[in-house]
Amino acid sequence: MKTIVICSGGLDSVTLAYKVAAERALTRLVSFDYGQRHKKELDFARMCALRLGVPHDVVDITAVGRLLTGSALTSGGPVPEGHYAEDSMRVTVVPNRNAIMLSVAFGAAAAEQADAVAAAVHGGDHFIYPDCRPAFVEAFEAMQHHALQGLARIALYAPFLQLSKADIVSEGTRLGVPFEETWSCYQGGAHHCGRCGTCVERREAFHLAAKNDPTSYEDPDYWIEACRQYQATPGQ
Repeated sequence: MKTIVICSGGLDSVTLAYKVAAERALTRLVSFDYGQRHKKELDFARMCALRLGVPHDVVDITAVGRLLTGSALTSGGPVPEGHYAEDSMRVTVVPNRNAIMLSVAFGAAAAEQADAVAAAVHGGDHFIYPDCRPAFVEAFEAMQHHALQGLARIALYAPFLQLSKADIVSEGTRLGVPFEETWSCYQGGAHHCGRCGTCVERREAFHLAAKNDPTSYEDPDYWIEACRQYQATPGQ
């Protein structure tokens, strides 16, 4: 199946790109500049496209991003540190982000007569991001069947939907993904900070998958205490 992959440059979406390249016909990677503070992730998406030998499009939706205020990723507020927990990571929600990106990608897929659009939403995001949940994926695909009726029939491929981050690390290892060429940190510094929610989640995922983490962190051991504190929190 000819498939377009939405690729941020993060661990999940780069692993997805390698999976599609191995199992389907990868036609291109599509990334989005929505004014995110960690815009350097787009460089890693570009690197992935070069490695896989496919076109890479960066869609500038910064004008749209300026309307999506209130998120720590776009409005300049502090990025939460600690475990990837709902009470802290909720401030990283960018309203309707996935719906906007998927709409553009489905239009591009229809234009080039692709069969599917792939997105790297995964099980660990369900409790924070509503547009990463199975109900959203199912509803969005159904909506696109109506939006493109008579023009195209495009599937929404989300193979990680019920998987954990550790599962994705295991899958990426199997596929030979160069994890050092992926970017997760929301701070967007010279190296992964090791303290923000996404860095802690990334480091923990490699630990749970029992795989070597090649990532350079400014604070490589912070995740241990962050996970300990999370596990000690009532209700966790």
